[in-house]
Amino acid sequence: MILIDVSLDHAGLIYRCNVEGHADTGPKGSDLVCAAVSVLARTALMVLSEAEGIMVRGKAPERGLFRMEVEYLAEKRDFYSGISCFLLEGFDSISKEYPDNCIVRKHTERRQQNGS
Repeated sequence: MILIDVSLDHAGLIYRCNVEGHADTGPKGSDLVCAAVSVLARTALMVLSEAEGIMVRGKAPERGLFRMEVEYLAEKRDFYSGISCFLLEGFDSISKEYPDNCIVRKHTERRQQNGS
C-alpha cells in the first residue's frame, strides 16, 4: 500500500508531501501504480527545484520513500498553484483508480508562506 500524506498551506497548496510504501500490483521495477506515483512526485520536485522564488527540499533516500517540502514567494503563487494542483489531481486520480493500493490523506497546516 502506498500512503501519500499531504500537508496543505493556508492557500490550499502543498506545503509538505510524504510518500511511502509499495502498491504491490506488479513485480519490483514493473509496478504500474508505484511508477505513476514516482513519476508525478519526482517530476514535481525537479520542476520546482529549477524555479526561481520557490524553495524546495526533497529526497528519495530509498525505494518506496519520498519526502518534499515547499515554500514559495507570493509572486510565484500562480506558478506554484499550477504544479500543486496538478500533483494533487494526479495523486487523487491514482488513488481513485487503485483504492486498494494507494491512499491520499490531506490536511491543512496553519502557516503563512514567505511574502504572502
